[in-house]
Amino acid sequence: MKAEPARIAAVRRAMGRGDLAAAEQLAGSVVAAFPDDAEGRFLLGMARAEAGRVSAGIADILRAVELDPRGSYRAQLARLQVMLRQDSAAAETLALAEQTLPDDAHGRDTIGCVYARLGEHAASVPHFREAVRLAPDNVSYRYNLAAALNFIGDVDGAETEAEALIAIDPDYARGHHMLAGLRKQSTERNHAERLTAALGRARAPDARLLLGYALAKELEDIGEQQAAFARLAQANAEHRARLPYTFARDSANFDAIERNWPRIAAAAVHGAPDASPIFVIGMPRTGTTLVDRILSSHPAVRSAGELQAMPLAVKMAAGTASRVVLDPETIEAAAGEDLGAIGRDYMARALSHAGAREQGRFVDKFPGNFQYAGFIARALPEARMVCLRRHPLDTVLANFRNLFAISSRYYDYSYDLMDIARYYVRFDRLIKLWREVLPGRILELGYEDLVVDQEGGTRALLEHCGLKWDAACLDFHRNTAPVSTPSAAQVRRPMYRDSVARWTRHLDALAPVIAFFEEQGIPI
Repeated sequence: MKAEPARIAAVRRAMGRGDLAAAEQLAGSVVAAFPDDAEGRFLLGMARAEAGRVSAGIADILRAVELDPRGSYRAQLARLQVMLRQDSAAAETLALAEQTLPDDAHGRDTIGCVYARLGEHAASVPHFREAVRLAPDNVSYRYNLAAALNFIGDVDGAETEAEALIAIDPDYARGHHMLAGLRKQSTERNHAERLTAALGRARAPDARLLLGYALAKELEDIGEQQAAFARLAQANAEHRARLPYTFARDSANFDAIERNWPRIAAAAVHGAPDASPIFVIGMPRTGTTLVDRILSSHPAVRSAGELQAMPLAVKMAAGTASRVVLDPETIEAAAGEDLGAIGRDYMARALSHAGAREQGRFVDKFPGNFQYAGFIARALPEARMVCLRRHPLDTVLANFRNLFAISSRYYDYSYDLMDIARYYVRFDRLIKLWREVLPGRILELGYEDLVVDQEGGTRALLEHCGLKWDAACLDFHRNTAPVSTPSAAQVRRPMYRDSVARWTRHLDALAPVIAFFEEQGIPI
């Protein structure tokens, strides 16, 4: 027996105005009176999930799916499952949702977003296209389609969709930022004037940040390097001023990793997997995506993208209640756990992603895994690690020039040159520790060395990873696998030297960093 439409409508009105407590109470009364009403059960689950009780919400929506296996329910179920990092369950839910697809734009966009979170960008495109067809004026849906097209290499298609969404909303900052990054702009073809006007109108802090980065990128593309850096510095300074960040937070994490290494080295390892994933680690923007493309051009290797599987496996083993994935308490707690269990958990999480599920070995190119190298070495004894090293000043500049995920606290260091310099010093110190205590486990590969001697660097890379030579690795730019990192445009070009010694163009701005590095014994 189904509930009266008026009662369901009352729940939806409560949710629409953001009154989640009322929505849960109303939906609960519907379920109490009509326990087999699928819509009431679904809305109860959504209200609980939106209020932060995601596990309870999933349980309710699972029951709703049992009562009525409609695609819109499964779309939201998959979204919540991936939110809790239940990636395998989300993949199974998507496979079932494909049998009875939602007929509304929101449902199709949601399915596309879950596919994207799982690294299956090609699979996301049809759903984003349908969402745009059903709701052509929704800029968020069109942005998602443009991003997916860029990830799979359809730059022209991405550009068309980005221009379309800017035509709908000329102040949509995410669209401007994406469009600027799709290709290198020229003096004959760029959006600098339009970006300047949009930035002049922008008041929201995140919009100003996105537009500032976009304008800086395009100004640099057309040769106005000093104006570009000034714009970039202003955008970063505005954002940094709003962040409650001090380097002490990251320093505490580095301290905890170094302090707990002896405990990690002595911890029990029971039933460690014999799998041999390849971890590409290092500071961001140092060539990690390039090496990932080189490796995944080998016929025996696939890219799984930037996985959060190891950080999450360590967090799960630690059992700490903190809301951040990495903190001193988590490192301290995980260091004494069974590292074999961490290895098994990592593999289970990794294999829920498309690239890792395919036959052969896979690459996990999350750069931040350099902080987990000790856990990786012991939890996955057959794993290989490759750490990218780039000139310290180019590393600092590249991190300053790249806009990472705005909402991620992991990258809060990247908006100030001296914060980045301090972070680099601790990164360098930690890699020296791994070099000492994990001899032979990590190949340190210089970005500049790879650029100068591509074949020599590639041969050393493949040998370290236990792979036979294959000339296809030299043609990495022909690799058709999706790329979802900021380096997407660069790695679709043959090897180039444009980014080597870029720091020499900004000596004045980098003078404090140079002085600091000299004090810290960092050779430049």
